[in-house]
Amino acid sequence: MGEGELSMKLSQLAGPLGLRGFSEVEITDIVYDSRKAVPGCLFVCLRGAASDGHRYAKAACEKGAAVILAEEPVEAPGAQVLLAPDTKKALALVSAAFFGNPAEKDIKVVGITGTKGKTSTAYMVQSILEAAGHKTGIIGTVGVQIDGKVTQLDNTTPQSYEVQKYLRQMADAGCAYCVMEASSIGLRDYRVYGFPFEAGAFTNFSEDHIGGVEHKDMQEYLESKAMLFPLCRQAAGNFDDPAVMGVLEKAPCPVLTFGFGEGAALRASGCEHLNRPGFLGITFQVSGALNFTAEVGLPGRFNAYNALCAIACCHMLGVPIEAMQEGLRQVKVKGRVEPVPVPGPYTLLLDYAHNAVAMENLLTTLREYDPKRLICLFGAGGNRSRVRRYEMGEVSGKLADLSVLTADNSRDEDVLDIIKDIRIGMDKTDGKFIEIPDRREAIKWCLENAQEGDIVVLAGKGHEDYQEIKGKKYPFDERVVIKEILENN
Repeated sequence: MGEGELSMKLSQLAGPLGLRGFSEVEITDIVYDSRKAVPGCLFVCLRGAASDGHRYAKAACEKGAAVILAEEPVEAPGAQVLLAPDTKKALALVSAAFFGNPAEKDIKVVGITGTKGKTSTAYMVQSILEAAGHKTGIIGTVGVQIDGKVTQLDNTTPQSYEVQKYLRQMADAGCAYCVMEASSIGLRDYRVYGFPFEAGAFTNFSEDHIGGVEHKDMQEYLESKAMLFPLCRQAAGNFDDPAVMGVLEKAPCPVLTFGFGEGAALRASGCEHLNRPGFLGITFQVSGALNFTAEVGLPGRFNAYNALCAIACCHMLGVPIEAMQEGLRQVKVKGRVEPVPVPGPYTLLLDYAHNAVAMENLLTTLREYDPKRLICLFGAGGNRSRVRRYEMGEVSGKLADLSVLTADNSRDEDVLDIIKDIRIGMDKTDGKFIEIPDRREAIKWCLENAQEGDIVVLAGKGHEDYQEIKGKKYPFDERVVIKEILENN
């Protein structure tokens, strides 16, 4: 079943809302943006930070909407109006019904929430489940992944209609599981409401997303994340994080704890770095509920926490240890310290780091692996803060042995002007650098000049597969570019 091929009686959609007293009609689709209204659709009026869908009910009717679902009476010529106390919840429930309640019948969903580590943990869970023979899709920061194909998303957790649509697509593609990053905004706005999670996990909690249209304070942010657990059959939580355990003590489902601390049900100890050409990772001992040695194909001690979280989720799902070991060893997150195979005895990585904080975290982590040289290729986005460029230049100048300054999405600016700004920060350090404005040429230079034991990181693009220059997007997938350069040499 795909978009546009479905239709459903209004009674089947209104049933989960407990609504009565309407005329039966066939619904062709569900929309919450009046510009996308089509004849016979159900239009849901959502109140958002920027606009109120109640103001657009009439516009949706003019495009043929048959039913309007609202929180208060609206002008809706030619359509029935149904009222619900909360249209965000209502959209989640009617969307689940419209797509045949996939999470209740056809696919098991694992939810990952927390301030940091959601994406890496989600990919680890997917890698383990696939190693155990379970086809698994992902919904999260990198996009929607089904059968290796990635569809970009505007938000980490999309609107509930899209969540249900993708769950249906995954189930129809033969996926047994979906691993979903549940953002605090997505939870607060009921985008993952109205269906069961087979398992949920809380990675950690720290200050983020406060102010503006996000969360008014830390308490609201924490309470939003906690909204995942009443939806879960079982949960995993970081024993070493007091905020996380404070939330999960009240969780209405069984909780499996993980951490380095005494008292965690799944405990890690003896964490060490692994460094082989083309493989940067960690190894640690798991004890407690399970006992084995884990090797993880992602660098940094913090990934021991993410791996423990993934192990806890998969243990709750009944996955054997051998699949956990294989899945963690093979895990790759597109564009996050992603290794790319090269013929030489050095390590080449792609990473999305495109601001000073992300770049500092990345380079500090890579420094722990004692590279012969740490080479960082990066640029900066055009039509964005110039201060960001100075900061990135300063961070790379301090932490990399050699910086290769080049283009990123220069947009409407001249790449040479952007590099000049990066140099202002670079000049505050004694870091070595070279300038190669053409990114393809810069990558070629790195491949030709890398030496044994070097770690070369191409920063800024990560999972992106384009370059934005003067209002146009040009295809530019660094994996493809690297392959072409190596084939032509």
